[in-house]
Amino acid sequence: MDSCLMIWSMKPQMRAYRFVGHKDAVMCVQFSPSGHLVASGSRDKTVRLWIPSLKGESTVFKAHTATVRSVSFSSDGQSIVTASDDKTVKVWTVHRQKFLFSLSQHINWVRCARFSPDGRLIVSSSDDKTVKLWDKTSRECIHSFCEHAGFVNHVDFHPSGTCIAAAGTDSTVKLWDVRMNRLLQHYQVHSSVVNSLSFHPSGNYLVTASNDSTLKILDLLEGRLLYTLHGHQGPATCVAFSRSGELFASGGSDEQVMVWKTNFDADYGDALKTQKSCSTVDGSHHTGQSEMDSGIHHKKTKTQDSGRNHEQQEVEASLANTLEHIMGQLDVLTQTVSILEQRLTLTEDKLKECLENQQKIIQNKTN
Repeated sequence: MDSCLMIWSMKPQMRAYRFVGHKDAVMCVQFSPSGHLVASGSRDKTVRLWIPSLKGESTVFKAHTATVRSVSFSSDGQSIVTASDDKTVKVWTVHRQKFLFSLSQHINWVRCARFSPDGRLIVSSSDDKTVKLWDKTSRECIHSFCEHAGFVNHVDFHPSGTCIAAAGTDSTVKLWDVRMNRLLQHYQVHSSVVNSLSFHPSGNYLVTASNDSTLKILDLLEGRLLYTLHGHQGPATCVAFSRSGELFASGGSDEQVMVWKTNFDADYGDALKTQKSCSTVDGSHHTGQSEMDSGIHHKKTKTQDSGRNHEQQEVEASLANTLEHIMGQLDVLTQTVSILEQRLTLTEDKLKECLENQQKIIQNKTN
C-alpha cells in the first residue's frame, strides 16, 4: 500500500489525480454528495478532507488513536462519520472542520459506520460480532444486532432508511428492519468472507464483494441471487454503486479497480446469455463472466439453426430462474426457522431459570 489517494476520471484519455498526504496506507475513501470534497481515512490514524483539484489540498482531522477503517458523509454533506480500530465511532462537522462526539460501546475494532439517509441514525459494525444502531441526537445505542457468527466487515442503510444490510467473516449477508429490529433476509451465497456491499439507488438490488474473488448481485424483492460476477484474480475487497446506479466499481487484492455497467432492465434470459463487460481504470478492457449459481453457463456459439437454439436457451434460462428462485426462497425460510428455533430455545431456558429461581424463593420462605 502506497499511502496515496487516486482519483480517476471516467472520461477516456483523462488523467488521474494522485494525492499525497497520508503517512501510511489509505483504508477508505468517499466523495461528498456534491462531489466537491473527498474524505479519506488511513492507518496513520487521521482523516483527511480533500478538494479534488490539481493542487490536491487537504485538511487533517485528528482524534482517533488507531487505524481509521471507514469514512462516510451524511446525505446533506454537513457531517462525516468515521470508524476505527480504537473501538470508537466518531462524528465530525465538515464546514467547521471540527470533531463533535464519539460513540464508544463496541468492545473490538469498528470496521464500518454509516449515517441513515435522513441523518438521524448511525449504524456501525465491529469485530465484536455486533451491528449497533445509534441515535445521533441522544448519542445512545438504541439496539445491537448480534446474529453474526463472525466479525462484521461492512454495514449500510437501505436508501429508504428502513433497513440495514451487513456483511461478515461468517460468509453471510443479513438484512434487518430497523423499525422492528428483526431479521428480514439472510443470504449465504459466498464461499468465503464477505468484505463489502452496496445498495442500488432503487433499493431493489444489493451487490457484495468477497474473498472468494466474486461479486454477487442479489434481488432483494424476490430474495434471491441474480448474478455471480467473475473478474478479480484474488479477494474482492470493496464494491460500490454509482449515484445513478448505472455503474458499479469493485476493487481487489489483485490491485485492479473494475468498473461494471448494470443491465437490470434487460430481460433475465437475455442477461444470462450475454457476458458482463467491464473496464479497468488503466483503460484496458476485461470481460467477467456473469452466471447464476445454478451452475448453468451460457456461452455464445455460432450456429445455423439459431431460432431453435434461441428457443431452447430461453426455456433453459426460464427453468434456471425458476429453480434458483425456489432454492433462494427455501434458503431464506430455512434460515428464518433456524433463527426462530434459537430464539425459542433461549426463551425456554430463561423460563426454566425463572421457575427454578421461583421455587428456590418459595423453599427459602418455607424454611
